[in-house]
Amino acid sequence: MDKFFNITKEGSTARTELLAGLTTFLTMSYIIFVNPSILSQTGMSFSSVFIATCVASAIGTLIMGLYANLPFAQAPGMGLNAFFTFTVVFGLGYTWNQGLAIVLLSGILFLILTVTGIRKQIIDSIPINLKYAIAPGIGLFIALIGMNNAGIIDMNQGPIIDIILNSHGLQQDEIITKINKAGPQVLQLGSITDSSVLLAIIGLAILTVLMVLKIKAAMIWSVLLTTLIGIPLGVTIVPQSYDLQELSISPTFWQFDFSGLFSGANSILAVLLVVISFTMVDLLDTMGTLIGTASKGGMLTKNGEVKNMDKALIADATATTIGSLLGTSSVTTYIESSAGVIEGGRTGLTSVTTGILFLGAIFLAPIAGVVPVAATSPILIMVGVLMMDGIKKIDFDHLDSLIPAVLLIILMPFTYSIANGIAFGLAFFLLIELAKGRGTNVHPILYLLVLLFSLKYLAL
Repeated sequence: MDKFFNITKEGSTARTELLAGLTTFLTMSYIIFVNPSILSQTGMSFSSVFIATCVASAIGTLIMGLYANLPFAQAPGMGLNAFFTFTVVFGLGYTWNQGLAIVLLSGILFLILTVTGIRKQIIDSIPINLKYAIAPGIGLFIALIGMNNAGIIDMNQGPIIDIILNSHGLQQDEIITKINKAGPQVLQLGSITDSSVLLAIIGLAILTVLMVLKIKAAMIWSVLLTTLIGIPLGVTIVPQSYDLQELSISPTFWQFDFSGLFSGANSILAVLLVVISFTMVDLLDTMGTLIGTASKGGMLTKNGEVKNMDKALIADATATTIGSLLGTSSVTTYIESSAGVIEGGRTGLTSVTTGILFLGAIFLAPIAGVVPVAATSPILIMVGVLMMDGIKKIDFDHLDSLIPAVLLIILMPFTYSIANGIAFGLAFFLLIELAKGRGTNVHPILYLLVLLFSLKYLAL
């Protein structure tokens, strides 16, 4: 095993890799419950999407570990599942069956771009200073996700999540009306006295102490201790029994509707725009996650590249394609992988461990659900804090470099999207280069990227 994964060569141990894989799984296990909650609003079977989420995450993560030998995990992307539900189905009027067909097409396009090397050229065309900005941008994004999940930060005027989770039985137009009436989402301090929020703060305090004391497996210990403390607080719910009879993947497995996709008002051009949008968002999300996470683990080359990048991209594209077959939206590399990397994961054994745990989650769903969000949210917050050190690599002495980098960093958390941050960073980098008369020095692919994203934002 050491020879296959090059564990010793990478300066790690099998124990460290296993703990890192467990850490990654614990920080992203929420997706196996949240993803079906979002996608089921389109009419998809909750239990079927639940299984599809676990299996697709496991397959994608195992491919990443066994083929690319990298400690990155994959699962259906949070932004991408929202895009699937609220833009493709509710906004554009496609059925979920047609939506899955679109995901399949985007996965195939993704795979073609990867195999032909075009996808790597796109990544190589990104300026090094913007690559440096990706890690702290993702850090702020992760911290915001953790704060929001914990309830430490509260969106007081936009209960979008409540609408999503309580819209069973409502028609699509009724859900859209409720969302439109929700108003802007304004951030404020959450209810600190709430037992779940209080538990998250306790968990963050525990994790902070363990980290500064340099206790091994600090993140795992913090999750376990916080989960135990949550029992008397009534936050950690221990299941009395569970039933697996209702779990079936058949309602969503291979349920594509290609005939309806290109019929009626759905023109080929309209479908193509949606496919390209899925592909571009997935591409930039994956690129940002790979570079940002690898940067945090000191796994980037001098040119800012991730080792085995080609294999990692193939693993990601394959996972999206397989995920559509099973019945879920686009699968992507997860920013929560940073938790495992920070815990010491450096090889594919970390991913293999996470992948196996995803498979086990199918049969141990109630047990996997015992760990409350309040226990895992502090890990996301801490990972975000640790990733901020990458900001010192950015050139702050020249506005040419500073403006695009800072826009990239702040737009990731403020728009809740890695892709949006990168898109604006690229656009303003190009603007500055043109204004300085250096447009001929810009890689042609950057012009194409900015054009495609401009069309995406204008069209959708």
